[in-house]
Amino acid sequence: MPTEEFTETEMLVQWNKYAERLGQKGLKIMESILLINDPVLNGTNITYELPNEGSKLEFESQMNALLGHLRGHLHNHDITIEVIVNEKVEAKRSFNDQDRYNRLHEINPNIELLRSTFGLDLPS
Repeated sequence: MPTEEFTETEMLVQWNKYAERLGQKGLKIMESILLINDPVLNGTNITYELPNEGSKLEFESQMNALLGHLRGHLHNHDITIEVIVNEKVEAKRSFNDQDRYNRLHEINPNIELLRSTFGLDLPS
């Protein structure tokens, strides 16, 4: 099984793509659960905080499919996800493209170089 290295930015991109795909399929609740908070990468372990047990149960019911997506697209089968319930978690997630771009820019400022080099704009 492949175990290629990947960055937190690459993981976040795949996480968001998976959430978007779920939303397009009509699974809006699961999409919103995936967008509540940013997952945190530590090696190949992803830690994800959720605000309550109900969202944790819903997340865990779909976790194997998410793991399959992440493992396949990041080419690393050592990836695991740990879910933590923290009732003090506030929705830190931004819901528009500019806010998502800003978050990715915080993680990796080189994304601006990529955007300007290829003349990319954020969707309106």
